[in-house]
Amino acid sequence: MTGALLVCGTASDAGKSLVTAGICRSLARRDISVAPFKAQNMANNSAVTASGAEIGRAQAMQAAACGIEPEAAMNPVLIKPAGDTSSQVLLMGKPFADATARSYQALKAKLEAPTLAALDTLRERFDAVICEGAGSPAEINLRARDLANMGLARAADLPVLLVGDIDRGGVFASLVGTLAVLDAEDQRHIAAFLINKFRGDSSVLAPGLDMLHDLTGRRAIGVLPWREGLWLDAEDSLALEAPALAPAPPVGRDTLDVAVVRLRWMSNFTDVDALAAEPGVGVRFTRSPVDVERADLVVIPGTKATVADLERLRRDGLDEALARRAAAGGPILGICGGYQLLGRRIEDEVESRAGVVDGLGLLPVETVFAPEKLLRRVAGRSVWAGGAAATGYEIRHGDPRPDAGAQSLLDGEGCVQGNVIGTSWHGLLEGDGFRRALLAWVAGERGRDWRPGDVPFADVRERRLDVLGDLIDEHVDRDVLDALLAAGVPEGLPTLDLRRTACSAS
Repeated sequence: MTGALLVCGTASDAGKSLVTAGICRSLARRDISVAPFKAQNMANNSAVTASGAEIGRAQAMQAAACGIEPEAAMNPVLIKPAGDTSSQVLLMGKPFADATARSYQALKAKLEAPTLAALDTLRERFDAVICEGAGSPAEINLRARDLANMGLARAADLPVLLVGDIDRGGVFASLVGTLAVLDAEDQRHIAAFLINKFRGDSSVLAPGLDMLHDLTGRRAIGVLPWREGLWLDAEDSLALEAPALAPAPPVGRDTLDVAVVRLRWMSNFTDVDALAAEPGVGVRFTRSPVDVERADLVVIPGTKATVADLERLRRDGLDEALARRAAAGGPILGICGGYQLLGRRIEDEVESRAGVVDGLGLLPVETVFAPEKLLRRVAGRSVWAGGAAATGYEIRHGDPRPDAGAQSLLDGEGCVQGNVIGTSWHGLLEGDGFRRALLAWVAGERGRDWRPGDVPFADVRERRLDVLGDLIDEHVDRDVLDALLAAGVPEGLPTLDLRRTACSAS
């Protein structure tokens, strides 16, 4: 089998990332060499490859589903929002330009060739490439210079699997409407539908699926059932709107409550996924000062706009809540931008260009922003956590500089003062030894009878990926998927003409 397929969705968070990862896992388990691809990703959740390239976190997880190392070609264009009107644009894993929504449209002409070249390199090296779209292909106001959806489908001659989220309601209208607003040549590439997040007996959908085929000439090749807690590395903050899952039963008598401060420009919020995987640990995102003061552990995650989020913390009174918590000895962990916020001073002529700004003053640290972004994987040991092995990755312009003599968290990295901890390492909590030492310390400080589980986080992640593969194997017509990969865009699919509101052969 050789070929490529594009998975698009009727809206953001319809399930494109999940379906792409599931198809990748399904193929990899059949010993088919497969790679993921997302031409253009807008997300502040990112990962660093072995070569020091920054790509979307979802593509790194999709690579794990394939059983391969992530690389820059899997996400050639990454857009990281850094404010209400501006974003950092990365090309092949490195900063390329700063852009507004309007200026980015003009920038796309320079991005098209390297984007298609990246896809070509993957297609040359793998039997199958499963591409993921962005947002919705029905964003017709952006179609002229589209890189991620139908523009990609036409440029690379890809069949498109269109995913609709039935849990939102109106799934049939979403699928038909998305198809109908596309021009005839774009419609030619929409090969099949997939319905996601269905609750109940799927046989009740049969009449609707038949009508969908009658209206469009295309079949729904699967109905994926609703599953809670499927996706660890969500890239879209919309995923945080779902209610938090109840933690697994604790090993000891007590549970631990982790409150994550929900920053406006939050990045890599998936750092806390590993905490939620421990039995008896509940994790929730909040902006409540009461939550900040009462939780067993407060985590301040990374941010793409450190100074802007610091100002917002102060506006909402969360700076005072954090100060009261620190004074009372409540454990606080800051990661990357969250670490920078906890320091005494920030000097930023790069990201916000705000100059010198006072931090929260809870750690003896001064942060200076550098023009060059630091992108690298890291490894070491935590001197604070009894020598526990530690790994992670860094994505930052800000360089935190602890005072001479300040206590380090890791060998020469991070800072500890009282019960306030800071680190620049994303992914640090995925290390079982460090994570469990941290939570055991929190439990001791809070007087909780909490004990860690015994399942490695890497195994939890693998099990989640296997569940995604199982969903595809059990609920999707794999023969049709294989045929789309092998044969490409089907011939003779009808076109919906909104002007005549009728289905006519193209």
